[in-house]
Amino acid sequence: MEQEEKLKTAVTAMGSDLKVQTFGGAEKTTDTVVGINMVESIINDWNAMSKNQANHTIQQYGPPNEATQSRLIWYNNGPWKRTIVYRDEIPHDFPQPHTDVIENYINYTVPPEMFSELAKFDGSVIVERTRGEVSSRCDMEAANILALNLMNDIVTGKLSAEEARDKYCEETSAFMMNRPAPYAEKLQFNVSNIEKYDTDVVMIVDEMAEQAVEKMNDIADNNIANNRLH
Repeated sequence: MEQEEKLKTAVTAMGSDLKVQTFGGAEKTTDTVVGINMVESIINDWNAMSKNQANHTIQQYGPPNEATQSRLIWYNNGPWKRTIVYRDEIPHDFPQPHTDVIENYINYTVPPEMFSELAKFDGSVIVERTRGEVSSRCDMEAANILALNLMNDIVTGKLSAEEARDKYCEETSAFMMNRPAPYAEKLQFNVSNIEKYDTDVVMIVDEMAEQAVEKMNDIADNNIANNRLH
């Protein structure tokens, strides 16, 4: 890539950052739903676990908002910002052997110093610092509810990673035996509907940044001149 093209890309990126931080709208959700016949044709050849969770999620929330050959996506369904059911399974042996096929997302800010503790708790609890999101990926929605409740307990200092793993096993056993398991039934904390990005800090303020600003000004001047000609 030539230097001019690199600077144009940098200018575009800076402009996009300013626009999103000023006006919002980084993620545009889909309000329409996919026809059930199309969904059924997609999941027809999926493995049993993925197909089971796809059908269960459809029964609970209706048809997905988006569908590809490898995943179904719901937006703003129940307590979730986003739900994805995957065709492809990921093997996972905690707390017992299963495959991860459904992922549920929430808006949630995790302090960077807590990342390691969450990683020790469960490798399928995924923190996206910049997006201000946390998701859990497992074999069923109840397991994701449980994992996210325990994630919140770790972040708020109620439990260590080791204590959360023990509680996860206890709650999972209770849920599977139809005993009361509130941590697997409902999120035990409030979830914000407002996106809160962690944009970090600007660190490049050298010649490259100055050239990018100059390039942005040149582009703006050219646009003004072109508009005058037309």
